[in-house]
Amino acid sequence: MSSTPALTISGLDVRAVHVPMRIPLQTSSGTIAVAPLALLDLHTAEGVTGRTYLFCYTPLVLQPVCALLRNLEPVLRGQALAPLAIDQALHARFRLLGSKGVVGMALAGIDMAAWDALARALGQPLARVLGAEVGEVPAYNSCGLGLIGAARAAAEAETLVAPGFDAIKVRLGYPTLAEDLEVVRAVRRAIGEKVRLMSDYNQVLSVPEAEQRIRALAGEGLEWIEEPCVADDYEGYARLRAAATTPIQMGENWWGPKEMAASLRAGASDLGMPDAMKIGGVSGWLQAAALAQAAGMPLSTHLFPEVSVHLMAATPTRHWLEFVDWASPLLAEPMQIRAGRARVPDRPGTGIEWDEAAVQRCLAD
Repeated sequence: MSSTPALTISGLDVRAVHVPMRIPLQTSSGTIAVAPLALLDLHTAEGVTGRTYLFCYTPLVLQPVCALLRNLEPVLRGQALAPLAIDQALHARFRLLGSKGVVGMALAGIDMAAWDALARALGQPLARVLGAEVGEVPAYNSCGLGLIGAARAAAEAETLVAPGFDAIKVRLGYPTLAEDLEVVRAVRRAIGEKVRLMSDYNQVLSVPEAEQRIRALAGEGLEWIEEPCVADDYEGYARLRAAATTPIQMGENWWGPKEMAASLRAGASDLGMPDAMKIGGVSGWLQAAALAQAAGMPLSTHLFPEVSVHLMAATPTRHWLEFVDWASPLLAEPMQIRAGRARVPDRPGTGIEWDEAAVQRCLAD
């Protein structure tokens, strides 16, 4: 690998977009029909540009995230492109306020774009810059399969495996346990026994209700039961895990490696799935991967598959890549899954390039 070139940040372009979802996702918190994304282009004086995007969950948060990123541009301008140093400096700047929520999202976006720029300058895929090989990782289809009832879920499940996936995820948390069971069984009949089936409750249950439903689901062949309760109730999760025979999955709401470490200390879950944005970008993920390796915890990803596939390649306890296509309409080369596996693109950086015509059609401001 060639020596790292000296680069200096010269600017940050931020664009807010609303991307229609190919398959709207109905969860216990409501229906997501449009993906509100913040697109980042981090420029350097030497002509190298790093790119990434942030998924803001709701349009109500999109503009505040973009505004904070734009406010940070003068802070970044003139700084050396050293992702770890930038990450440390920005977190220090927000020490009194804290770095969760909108602040954490913005800092993670800058971190991911900075790492992308560094890898591009080196002419290497991000995975290689992180010391990994460019290979394949197993992926499951997480598009759709919201709270749409047994009949629709079964039909939708068939479409999700059709491109070659051998694992998918269904959302649960219907008003009754009977409905949860009906949906799981309908999906299983539709996809057969060979396809792996994950489940996600999106934090909708109390601990006692979760205990009841987890016991009832024990014989349904689920790969995991994800976030049945409020995400920061680590003691409650430890109680559930002790009683469960199906693996308990959590981690998409760990805001930074310290929250992950607290969850591990509590014994809150069997499995982990940090979110590249919430865990702190590439820099935060590297710490999360080290924690998982020390604990012997299988680590999967949450969203951001274009970046996460590189992170998975560099994760010793890698488990599953969560695939969603929410940013695909904006990408010049969308991710392709073949035979249930995602391949790390052998292109410099993360491989993210915008389809500018599509971006212009989706601009929100």
